[in-house]
This record gives sequence, structure tokens and C-alpha cells, in this order.
Amino acid sequence: MSIQSVAARTGFPEFLWMWNQTQGQETPSLHLDMARWLGAQRDALGEKILSMAFRAAGKSTVLGLFCAWMLARNPDLRILVLAAEFELACKMVRNVKRIIERHPLTGDMKPARLDQWASDQFTVNRPSVLRDPSVLARGVSGNITGSRADMVICDDVEVPNTCDTPPKRAALRARLSEIDYVLAPGGMQVFAGTPHSYYTIYAKAVRPESGEDTPFLDGFQRLELPILKADGHSRWPERYTDKDIAALKRRHGPNKFSGQMMLQPVNLSEGRLDPDRMRPYDEALDYAERNRTAVLSLGGIELASASCWWDPSYGASTRGDGSVIAIVFTDRKGGYWLHDIRYLQVDPDSSVDEATQQCRQVAAFLRENFAPSVSIEVNGLGRFLPGLLRRELGLTGVGCAVVEVSSRQPKAARIMDGFDAVLAAGALHTRKTIWQTPFVQEMREWRPGGGYSGPDDGLDAVSGCLLSEPVRLPRVVRANSRAWGAGGGSFNAETAFDI
Repeated sequence: MSIQSVAARTGFPEFLWMWNQTQGQETPSLHLDMARWLGAQRDALGEKILSMAFRAAGKSTVLGLFCAWMLARNPDLRILVLAAEFELACKMVRNVKRIIERHPLTGDMKPARLDQWASDQFTVNRPSVLRDPSVLARGVSGNITGSRADMVICDDVEVPNTCDTPPKRAALRARLSEIDYVLAPGGMQVFAGTPHSYYTIYAKAVRPESGEDTPFLDGFQRLELPILKADGHSRWPERYTDKDIAALKRRHGPNKFSGQMMLQPVNLSEGRLDPDRMRPYDEALDYAERNRTAVLSLGGIELASASCWWDPSYGASTRGDGSVIAIVFTDRKGGYWLHDIRYLQVDPDSSVDEATQQCRQVAAFLRENFAPSVSIEVNGLGRFLPGLLRRELGLTGVGCAVVEVSSRQPKAARIMDGFDAVLAAGALHTRKTIWQTPFVQEMREWRPGGGYSGPDDGLDAVSGCLLSEPVRLPRVVRANSRAWGAGGGSFNAETAFDI
């Protein structure tokens, strides 16, 4: 019986065990679990699989052996290895080469010509003449146009350098989407890694604020091997005792431990603002008039006051600050209700100037939310907007006061002062539709300090609301008025005495 026929009949767990025997190493049960699962997926013709395991679990080592095993079964196979950086992909390729050179079942696969045995690509002895090499290494940002593969290995393509900002995450997803044009029909995609962001490509659930309708790897078969088993003990006790794991958690902190060792999507640099502390609600504003008194409520809870803040800006938000308006209501028990936030958009081709376009959107926002007043930050570019907004409010018949505010406090300090206490108290209720905006993502990723350069326009607008003096006005309805908090009206009262 030939070596090739033996290789074709050998399962992947046995192939892995044979390699470890030649290297004088034991085979951890953790690696056997990975091997059994990968082998089963191959036998079931699984086309999309995701293998997740804690840091330093040996994922790449097992994947390298998997590539060699697949080539031993089918030497015509074409494998593309993608990693976050080209050097990391080459490291995987060198590992596969070393296995093919030394494994008992693959030694006859090494070609005679050295030009087919390079560090970033190689071609084994195979019956077919194919344009693409057996194994090719590429960084995830490298050019793969024109390549064809029967299997694509995405080994740790998500690292902090490819996912720590929204533009980097968008670029990573765009690059990985190119796999569809490289993979042969019926080909296999294998992702392996650990999550490095709350908005990880490995997430099971949709993040509504990220703009995705489905998880990025929706439909993939998943293997998840956190360092702690369901019983709370180590999954690899020979290397990590329970004492070692406790020390890891103390040294790196619970946030990083949860992400890198327990495979729970979190931001590895702990954020100051936790959106999970907000209390979501789904009710719409309910406006009513009782005995000429306007009443505004949410889910049966009567609202007592409102704060609305507009932080204006001009130009494309991708090149600077965005223009955002938000409104927060308070009830009589001290609860805060973040009901609406709008990231204003303008049409550069419109015949209407940008400032007027924004003021018209703000006027509509104020009408929809029965806002009694709006504060406008007039630092710099916003100085002439109050007059323009008053004109638009008059033209549209919106009864809302315009308050000019000049802020001198640094933005980071303002955001912390606005959010810290109300989040800690669990007093911030947030309408569920706001999870569809960039606001929640801003919260998760915001970092105090001068070095942060990510988006924070929504945070600035909401903190302005939270720090503003809430408007509490007599809510007597004027004739022909439907403005909550309009106030200022007069009426005649009958008395039992003469003056």
C-alpha cells in the first residue's frame, strides 16, 4: 500500500498524533478536540467553519497540520492563507512546509525544484498542472486579485491593528468579502481566532448600531473552546492550572480575560461608558390635553421636563465633527429618558445652503419631540445659527425657545460629568431606536483623555442634555396651540369676592 493511500485513509486526529510522536511531544486532549471537530467538518463537506479557542491554545499549530493533512489526501488542493499581516501568514506557510518535509505520510510530497518551495508559497508534487501554488501566504490587506483557492484559511485576521476603530473594521470586512471571488465552487473557508472587539467578526449576534443585518460569519459552523470548561476548571490543565488561570485574570483584568480567554466579545481596552447600563424602552411619546393642560408621557409615566441640545458642525462628518441634536426628558422621580438623537445630513448638491438644511431638520426634530426649548452651542461656527433657526421655527410654526450656550469645559470632561452619575445610578432610559444609530458604538469605544480621536458627537450632544438645566414650564395650553410646555397663556377665573 502506498504512502498516499495510507494518508487518504488516515483521520486528522491520527495524523496530528503521528506528528506529535515524531516530535517527541504529548498530544493534549484540547488539540484532539480541535482535530476531531475539523476532521468531522471535512468529512461532512462543511464549507464554512469557525474555530475559536483561547489565546496560546495552539490554534495555528493545529491549522497548519490540518492544511498538511488536506494536501496529503488531495495533492491538487490549492490553499490560500490569510493573516492580519503578511509575516504571520508566511509563518503558517513555513509551518506547513516543515510538516510536509518531516511527517511520515507526506515526505514524498516535497518537490525537487527549490523554486517551488519558497517561504511565502510552495507547490507539492501533484498530478495536475495548475497555475496557483499548493499553499500561498497573503496579508489580509494584500492583493489576492487573480488568485484561486479550494480552501481559504483566515488565521487571526482580526487583531487590534485591524479592528480597533470603525474604519478599520469596515476595511477588514471589505477585504474578507473578497474571498467570495477567490474561492472555487464548493471550496472551504476556515476562520480561526479570538475576538478583539465587541464588534468582532466572530460575533454570534447582530450589533444593530454597526449597520449589519446579520452577523458577519452567519451560517458558519462554530467550535468555541474557552479556557474554562462549563464546570469552571481548566480546559488545558497540563499547561494552565486553575491557579495559573486566576493569576492571568488578575494580571490582565477581567475585560481582557473575558475576550481573549473566554471568547466573549468585549472591548479589550475597558471603556468608561457602558451602554449596557442603560435601560431600553420602546414606547412613543403620548401627548394629551386635559382641562387645557398639556401632558406628555412615556408608557404611562408623566414627564416633567426636557433638555434638548444641538451641537452643530459643517462639512462632511468623515472629515471632522458631526452635527448632532438630542433630547432627554426627565420624570418626576428623577429618571432620565433619552428619547431621540439625530445625526444631521445635508445634500451638497442642494440649492439650499447647508446651514438652512440643518436648521430645517432641527425644526422637524423639535416638532416631533414636543421640545419646549433647544440649547445651541454657539462656539465658533454655530454663532449665527440661533437667528437662522428662529426664522425656520417661525416659518414652520414650531413654538420652541432657542437658548444660546457657549461651552468652555473640555469635551472629555463634559462627557464624563454628564454620563458618569446617571449611568452609575441606572437612571438613564434609552429608546430602542437609538441602538440603530452610531450613539451606542460611540459609548462603547470612547476613552477619556486627549489621545482619543474617535467619533463622540452623539456623546457630546447627549451630555449637553444631561448637564443642562431641564426646562420645567407651566403646561397651560394656549388657544390654537398644541405645544407641550408652551406656557405663558392667560385665562379668566371666577371668584367669590369682589375687588
